[in-house]
Amino acid sequence: MRQPSRFILASGLLAAIGLSCAQLAVAGSLTVYTALEDDEISDYMAVAKKAMPDIDFHVLRLSTGDLAARLLAEGKSPRNDVIWGFAVTNMLDPRIRDNLQPYLPEAAKKLPDIYKGADGKWFAATGYMAAFCVNTERLKSKDLPMPKSWEDLTNPAYKGEIVMPSPAASGTGYLQIAAILQGMGDDKGWQLIKEINPNVAQYTSSGSRPCKMARTGEYAIGASFAFPAMQSIEQGFPVKMVIPSDWVGYELEASGIMASTQNLKDAKRFLDWTVSPDAAELYKKYKEIITIPGVEPSEQAVKAGLPDDVSKVLYPMDFEKSAKERADIIKKWQQVTAK
Repeated sequence: MRQPSRFILASGLLAAIGLSCAQLAVAGSLTVYTALEDDEISDYMAVAKKAMPDIDFHVLRLSTGDLAARLLAEGKSPRNDVIWGFAVTNMLDPRIRDNLQPYLPEAAKKLPDIYKGADGKWFAATGYMAAFCVNTERLKSKDLPMPKSWEDLTNPAYKGEIVMPSPAASGTGYLQIAAILQGMGDDKGWQLIKEINPNVAQYTSSGSRPCKMARTGEYAIGASFAFPAMQSIEQGFPVKMVIPSDWVGYELEASGIMASTQNLKDAKRFLDWTVSPDAAELYKKYKEIITIPGVEPSEQAVKAGLPDDVSKVLYPMDFEKSAKERADIIKKWQQVTAK
């Protein structure tokens, strides 16, 4: 009688082992392209992996310009399943948008229309806005005034003291230029950009880099976005965050699923997670713009100078216009800023 029992036990054990191996064998693999910052990606993915332990994530981070170039180069044969946190201005390029398939998580369907595509191909849970990082110690040592607006940056006293991101490589750089042009009109906008250019020491490929260069005292002013300014203040650097009094550009960080993905189920699960309460709580640590209803800015962000309601200071960007005119604007910017 015992032999059958042992046989049943052994069979059950083997079946359990077999099931476990089978589960491992079918574990999902997801390739994600993103333009989010490195430090935030590591935090997000640590939590995402706990929520989806059966998915093997492969995340490639590139600057906005480099990611756009990669997506265009891969064309109809992309190597990724998902685009996550990519400038919506770039996402709206038909050559990229046409390679996406419609999918909106349930939580994303509740977002205001401006934060999701009418075709259902993208949504944005977060965004970022223009801000100056001003090194107060360097400003004081050089007896320079505190800048309050884009027009203030034309002051010859700032010559060699300003760092800005290149709109050709950085989403932050492009939103800054696009907001000025949309707000002032082409003639006045390009004139302002021309007048700021002589004061710019260098243009960087990263939107956060100008702030990081300013906070260490290399330069007095880094035209960047709000998060690195808030982060610098929290870390104790002598930085003041200045939200320009005029033409405060912003960008949405869009996400979507490639039409060619072979991992649709896991791709949907991941995008569902990006608008989950767990993700929203993490965004408060890094984001100045969170589109998910009911999520308030962190105490540290407000203390650093972020408005309670950022929508009141943002310039109402026309993202379709930004996307359509991007190539022409970058070409002219390169001509205008050539030294």
